[in-house]
Amino acid sequence: MERKLMSELIRWKDKKGRKPLLLEGARQVGKTYLLKDFGKRYFKNVAYVNFQNPSTELIDLFNGSIEPKRIITMLELYLNMKISPSETLIIFDEAQEIPRALTSLKYFCEDTPEYTIATAGSLLGVFLHKDTSFPVGKVNRGRGQENTKWRLNG
Repeated sequence: MERKLMSELIRWKDKKGRKPLLLEGARQVGKTYLLKDFGKRYFKNVAYVNFQNPSTELIDLFNGSIEPKRIITMLELYLNMKISPSETLIIFDEAQEIPRALTSLKYFCEDTPEYTIATAGSLLGVFLHKDTSFPVGKVNRGRGQENTKWRLNG
């Protein structure tokens, strides 16, 4: 199972015209573990941001402009690290907790496709924020099925 999941993520990473990845599924099925392990294996750096209990600083980051270059600059300051398009996997965990983080994926897709960005969130949380401008057509979606079997679409 692990090799299949990693193979799908590698295929997504190497895909021409890759979009940000939204990995959805029930809580506690391994979404975060999978993305962190993928980042550790196939990238020089991982810029991990957990929105579960966000700081005021993190909330404010997405209350302003959600232009990707601004977000990248602010994340570099927040995480105290350099984010390189070719060497860094950006992970937004529990992204449903800050709806504008989900909305920003549209602009990452359109304006800065060179960045590799993956988000994880529970299906329930994603659907609770129906007022959010969801980036339809601007993300590849992976959905958990039967516990930890994943399928990447798009």
